Amino acid sequence: MQPNIGISEKNLKTVTTILSTVLADAVVLYTKTRKFHWNVAGESFMELHLLFEKQYNELEEAIDEIAERINKLGAKTIGTMKEFLDLTNLKEAPGAYPDRKEMLKELLADHETIIVHLRKAVDQCTDEFKDAGTADFLTGLMEDHETNAWKLRRYFA
Repeated sequence: MQPNIGISEKNLKTVTTILSTVLADAVVLYTKTRKFHWNVAGESFMELHLLFEKQYNELEEAIDEIAERINKLGAKTIGTMKEFLDLTNLKEAPGAYPDRKEMLKELLADHETIIVHLRKAVDQCTDEFKDAGTADFLTGLMEDHETNAWKLRRYFA
């Protein structure tokens, strides 16, 4: 049964498509952050190891919340690596093991890419699709990414 929550079926479909891309970005960033957590070495090893762990744990929680938001709006949630990779705005580098400074740069760039896409999605959900709930939800995710980007950026001050 489709939700009857004051948003047209067409708009719900578009919003859940946006949310699926947000989910794909979160899963790819989670995977990359976890990989870097496992492979960071050298100076500041423990500090970065713990930072990456904190960030992937936050992403894991966000992933579940995004998936549940999609379900709340009446759609099925994607769940395969192929689906995530087809929808993500992020790039992967299989077989690449950057040094810790490159890890920080890559994660920072990914958070900033996600922030840009979330900012656009917030505006679309508010103005075009009349979905204040999803706009608010995405704003919270955007703020979390802004905080993580800020923390990563501080390593280059």
